[in-house]
Amino acid sequence: MAESSPTSTNPRKTRRGNINDPPFMSFSSGPLTEELHCSICLDMFTDPVSTPCGHNFCKTCLNKHWDNSQTCNCPYCQETFNQRPDLKINTTLREIVDHYKKKSPENKTEVLCDFCEEKKLKALKSCLVCQSSYCETHLVPHLRVAGLKKHKLMDPVINLEDYICQKHERPLELFCGDDQTCVCLMCTVTDHKNHNTVPLEEEIEEKKTQLMKDVWQMIQDRIEKIQDIKHSAEVRKRNTEKEKAAHVELFTDLIRSIERCQTELLEMMEEQEKAAEKQEQELIEDLEQEITELKMRNTELEQLSHTEDHLHLLQIYSSLCSPINTRNWPEISIETHKSMTTLRRALIQLQDTLNEKLSQCVSTELKWMQQYAVDVSLDPNTANPYLILSDDGKQVRCGDTKQKLPDNPKRFDRYGIVLGMEGFSSGRFYFEVQVKGKTEWGLGVARESIDRKGENTLKPSNGCWTVVLRNENEYKACAGPTVSLSLRVKPQRVGVFVDCEKGLVSFYDVESSSHIYSFTGQSFTDKLYPYFSPYLNCKGKNSSPLIITPFSYNK
Repeated sequence: MAESSPTSTNPRKTRRGNINDPPFMSFSSGPLTEELHCSICLDMFTDPVSTPCGHNFCKTCLNKHWDNSQTCNCPYCQETFNQRPDLKINTTLREIVDHYKKKSPENKTEVLCDFCEEKKLKALKSCLVCQSSYCETHLVPHLRVAGLKKHKLMDPVINLEDYICQKHERPLELFCGDDQTCVCLMCTVTDHKNHNTVPLEEEIEEKKTQLMKDVWQMIQDRIEKIQDIKHSAEVRKRNTEKEKAAHVELFTDLIRSIERCQTELLEMMEEQEKAAEKQEQELIEDLEQEITELKMRNTELEQLSHTEDHLHLLQIYSSLCSPINTRNWPEISIETHKSMTTLRRALIQLQDTLNEKLSQCVSTELKWMQQYAVDVSLDPNTANPYLILSDDGKQVRCGDTKQKLPDNPKRFDRYGIVLGMEGFSSGRFYFEVQVKGKTEWGLGVARESIDRKGENTLKPSNGCWTVVLRNENEYKACAGPTVSLSLRVKPQRVGVFVDCEKGLVSFYDVESSSHIYSFTGQSFTDKLYPYFSPYLNCKGKNSSPLIITPFSYNK
């Protein structure tokens, strides 16, 4: 290859190139360009992040979108997430975007001819040997002169010095695979002697091909992810329809059972009523008959009391003294009691049937709610100084002495309360707490802005939705005013379910699959945190801890 030194008219200064990464790929507008744009701001990604559903957004755009929304969902496909995802920058996608921005034609500065004296024209080519750029007119010698025709021409670039080896002042036209850098021909016989080198065009083509494969693979992966999401959505919809059908069938069966039991009970009561009426009529007729016989006997006695026919009196005396044909009235009252016992037994059987059906309904409802189970840990910064937390943050009990803890705005200083570590502002969540062995406790949720210093009555208007146990067997819902609860069994493990959008807070006895209480139609304008109160120790009588039980939902 013919060579020439830079002329004095060349305005550029020669320096060693620093091209460790050659221009792998020339991007142009098309489908790939669209893939590199955020659907929120419509600009190219800045610090791109990926949602669990596989869509990409600028990190700042997505955070602003979620900060201004009550629900945490994907702005593209609207899929809702139970918890706000922890966003990590997609480094591979960011590198592709940065590379595109550097190499994209619209981002390149226009290269001007180095030899135009008055008005600089746009350069058509740059010469690596001359280290200059030429417009169409000044490029003519390179196209006609034999020596110049052998110079290395390329599309015009501003940083020509980056394409020249500073040490040998020759074009960087080879790529050293051993050192992963661009070199000139002289480098192959000096510093890079015996190294694996290939023409730069060949290396660029290989890397461009590999990059295109990588990008295409990324596109294919996302297409497959979309297909997986759509398939999962179809499966979820089918399962939801099945669950709906099962719920409808269950409740329909329950309604039929109630109607059947109601009909049977009414028929039984009607039969009992008819039987009682018949018995009453028979008793009345028998009593009237006995009264008639007694009156006749009394009349005979009155007549005989005035007679002097003593012989006749003695003859009929025995018949007058004989008992009349009457019923055993004490036994009649016992028969009536037995009828009431039979009726009461029927009512108990009906109640048992209904309880069994309701238990099945609640069990199904619980299984559905448990898919929203979250991992709850206690926040020590909120715990009252008398409360003692376990090292894993899963248990809390009340101690006998006040601990020396730093006061902070989050800490409850008057009541024995501690909140969960994480708050929830949207979606649904569920957690379970063991209350076994306790004589008093309080559970539920509280809003972030709840008053933590001084007096605070437990009720929704003060920012807490709780159910409590007092005096061993007094269960109450703190609904403002308090609602007394009648529970069939003493709960050992309590499940708490919250639906932020529906304004619902429900409590369940997990082991007996029974509903305890629900706050409905509530309005949550703040983050909700799990609420725990082990209540006073009571000289060891209530020393058992509240334990957040681990829960793993299996569909």
